[in-house]
Amino acid sequence: MDWMKISTAILIILMLVFIVPRAKDMLKNSPKASSNDMVAALIPLLLVIGFVFLLIKSV
Repeated sequence: MDWMKISTAILIILMLVFIVPRAKDMLKNSPKASSNDMVAALIPLLLVIGFVFLLIKSV
C-alpha cells in the first residue's frame, strides 16, 4: 500500500470516530414521527417516482 491509501484509510477512520457518537446522540434525542409525518413524506416521494416512471415510459 502506498502512502495515499494509508492516509485515506486513516482519514476515514478518524471521520467515523467523530461521526458515529454524534449520530447515536441525534438518533436518541430526535423527535418521534407521527403518522401524519409519514404521509407528508410519502406524497412527494410517490410524485417523484411517478414522474420518473412517466419519463422512462416516454422514451
